[in-house]
Amino acid sequence: MKIVFFGTPEMASKTLDALVQKKVDVVAVVTKPDTPQGRSLKLTPPPVKTYAEAHNIPVLQPEKASTPEFIEQLKGFHADLFVVVAYGQILSEALLASCPLGAINVHYSLLPKYRGAAPFQRALMNGDTETGVSVIKLVKKMDAGDVLASAPFTIPPTMNCGELADALCLLGIDCMFKVLDDFQNNTVKPIVQDHTEATLANKITVEECRIDWMKPAREINNQIRALAPQPGAWCEVIIRGEKKRLKIYSAEVIEAVEPKELTVSCGMDVLRLLTIQLEGKPKMAAADFVRGIPAYQVEFIHNK
Repeated sequence: MKIVFFGTPEMASKTLDALVQKKVDVVAVVTKPDTPQGRSLKLTPPPVKTYAEAHNIPVLQPEKASTPEFIEQLKGFHADLFVVVAYGQILSEALLASCPLGAINVHYSLLPKYRGAAPFQRALMNGDTETGVSVIKLVKKMDAGDVLASAPFTIPPTMNCGELADALCLLGIDCMFKVLDDFQNNTVKPIVQDHTEATLANKITVEECRIDWMKPAREINNQIRALAPQPGAWCEVIIRGEKKRLKIYSAEVIEAVEPKELTVSCGMDVLRLLTIQLEGKPKMAAADFVRGIPAYQVEFIHNK
């Protein structure tokens, strides 16, 4: 079976690697164009491109993947199936129809819950204790295709977004290979989604990264977990008369303020900070931070 792989970030790169290691015939990779990164705005390739080039797989980076010209270019690879993992563009019906078996998508939620760009981030932000992976047949409507395989995952209470991404990536790879086997054996059994149960998981906005200390500590802790390690939840503090931004990467809910620890009274309960990064400083344990700057010298700004 010949496959064209569509994907962009690190999770997609790991999935591509699994296909290569299993000696699946990946005839081409489609990924997003290089983007400016860092202060120098140097053009940087996406992880999928870097991996594909290292393994001598042809790389295509169209601005828009659904143009007639690009569809004709894809036909030249004579793929049997498209495999899509976090590519970042909606694929047109014409593109999907250009491949004999169509396209499958590895999606990191138990569909129809959390359709959209940030499914597992939203699961963490909402305090869910379970999520999972779905492999679906791609259709034009976002994440609405028939489910070809799925698997649940129980979220540990301290797991953050980066850790959850790693776990779901491995689970998604297993589900993907099951579906590929089903295609080979002609045993695919599509399950129609209940569209009335669909929920949306929109992309995380810049505004959602700022902490509102008037919210309950548990809700803020879920926000911190959902945004760690990137882009990171943050607040403003005043230290020795100077306002600075403080990123918080991990915390835990407690019931009372501890004077010698970095704790914050919230709308309900208290949050003990565990891993932080003060503007202009490296990431560190909060316990190490307060050895240099006592907790009583750190004023958390509560107003948004």
